[in-house]
Amino acid sequence: MEHHSTDPKQRLTVIGWHEHISLPDLGLLNFAVKVDTGAKTTALHADDIETFYKGSVKWVRFLRPEIPGTPARTCEFPVFTKRDITNTSGKPETRIVIRTPMVLAKRKWNIDISLTDRGSMRFPLILGRRALRGRNIAVHPGKSYLVSDEFNLKGPKP
Repeated sequence: MEHHSTDPKQRLTVIGWHEHISLPDLGLLNFAVKVDTGAKTTALHADDIETFYKGSVKWVRFLRPEIPGTPARTCEFPVFTKRDITNTSGKPETRIVIRTPMVLAKRKWNIDISLTDRGSMRFPLILGRRALRGRNIAVHPGKSYLVSDEFNLKGPKP
């Protein structure tokens, strides 16, 4: 039973449990993320999260993470929604969610990203299953960087 409009002609794309993605509207290009099908929602490390209003629209301002070759920077987005999300410790927390384009495997679509403190985690972003659903994508649990361009990789493939 398909809930999203998937093009039946779209071939199955197999991605690794680590991949490189881009979030162009955040200025984060070709950075390593962990794909986690156990997580519903995608989560991005953010510091100094604060909300404010532009007219009657609620916005969020946050410090996006530093990735190799790209310093941390303040970003502003309209708040898409708020969600109660269970964190890695199993504690529920209410998080602000933004909607923004993601590029993966030379394809681009909008995903929802919750903002949270992932400072203690190895990857600044965890890519959850909601972002992949309905896109004809499968995750290979034993492989990394299956759809990431070789020239974007720093060092040998794990």
